[in-house]
Amino acid sequence: MKLLHVEAKQNLYYYQGRSKQVDEYGGNLHVLNGVGEPDFWDAGRYRIAGSQRIDDIVAAAREWHEVEQFDGVLTFAESAVVTVARIAEELGLPGVGVDAARTSRNKLLMRRAHESAGVPIPKFRFCPDVDVALAAGEEFGYPVVLKPTLGAASHFVYRIDSPQEMRERFADATDGLQRMIWMRTEATGQDIGPYGLLVESFLNGHEHLFEAVAWDDDLYLASAVDRVTVEGHNFDDDVHVAPTSLSETDLAKIQHIVKAATHAQGVRRSALHAEIRFHDGEPHLLEIAIRPGGGALDMVARVTADFCPIRAVRDVARGVKPKVQHYTPTGVHMMGTCLISRESGELEYVSVPEEITNSPKTLFAKATAMVGDTILRPPQGNNILGFLVVTGTSFDDVQTTLEDFANRIDVKMVGQPLAKCITPWGRSDQASSGSEQPSQEDVHAAEDLAATPVPDVPAEALRR
Repeated sequence: MKLLHVEAKQNLYYYQGRSKQVDEYGGNLHVLNGVGEPDFWDAGRYRIAGSQRIDDIVAAAREWHEVEQFDGVLTFAESAVVTVARIAEELGLPGVGVDAARTSRNKLLMRRAHESAGVPIPKFRFCPDVDVALAAGEEFGYPVVLKPTLGAASHFVYRIDSPQEMRERFADATDGLQRMIWMRTEATGQDIGPYGLLVESFLNGHEHLFEAVAWDDDLYLASAVDRVTVEGHNFDDDVHVAPTSLSETDLAKIQHIVKAATHAQGVRRSALHAEIRFHDGEPHLLEIAIRPGGGALDMVARVTADFCPIRAVRDVARGVKPKVQHYTPTGVHMMGTCLISRESGELEYVSVPEEITNSPKTLFAKATAMVGDTILRPPQGNNILGFLVVTGTSFDDVQTTLEDFANRIDVKMVGQPLAKCITPWGRSDQASSGSEQPSQEDVHAAEDLAATPVPDVPAEALRR
């Protein structure tokens, strides 16, 4: 087996850990970056095309394929799914197809596909200017959600409660579109659909994340996670708990929705990440990505559902059906959170005390931000510092541990006083930034869920 991982422009070292897993699982992974760091991967299995243009990246992949005869091509980067589909077509390797990849990458095209298939989704409108956005807000009724068509990780996604907020946040998001990393790392010279802003009706219920596999006429919801986030006007992708609190009836409805939506996107074989949010008691689809979910969701799936999204990507890339079953919780509980800074700035360092890294309650700690990175917080951006996973015996126990640990993790921005990380619950003391207290609905939905760790992943010091 010999596989190729591709990014048009290397997104720091964010996906290197997953690439290493593919290698460890026998993938013999080679890496091609259009633009990238010279020491990113083993020298004998690494090439840089020297260009971010799609034709140059395809040409570099073709030239290398003639020598190595790859069995498949893959990516973990949302901004590279269309590029990988194009390479797969050009090299005659398994893939979803460029049209399906484009529909799965662009949220406007995705919404149109879902709508045509009768999938339950929010109302939506593409908004080339603020006047159209204001009209959509009036028609749908506030609150509404404003989001980029080609975003990821909730960057420049806002809940809008009034016309005045719409004017302000539309300007913020329009500015953000010019510098969003998910566009700056796309291959240039290819059609990825309309780039702009969507206004969507607000879904008022709880949210859930799934790692899934599409294989011909079958759709497997292999892992289910509850998103337990104290939401304000921004959608930080921060707290996840597993196993899910969803009923078998709800899971059956969701499986039907995700299958219909996947096929509407033109996808027949792929590892997937699906997001569902309830509205008036019924599940509605937020999106389906043709790659695994980010953060530590791959580890969550392995531990809580006996499913490995990384192996699934490896197998689908070479045209082999992955080892997968419908969601069957292992009985293991876990909780994880993003590490979030209070302020924006240039990162000087992040550090965690040894009593936290060595704590039996700490199972995973990883910094994704590095010294010198620019950290932007809403409304300017949505960067995080890293991840923290802890164990506990109840929701209250885990919440207390997360809050305690996060409040002892030092964050230093250049030219700013020493500060601490915050969890969503810690935002309630930030009245000046518009943070909100957790609602009773939020707390009730998360009650009695505990956390559990990843036994084979040691906690790492976060100081870089």
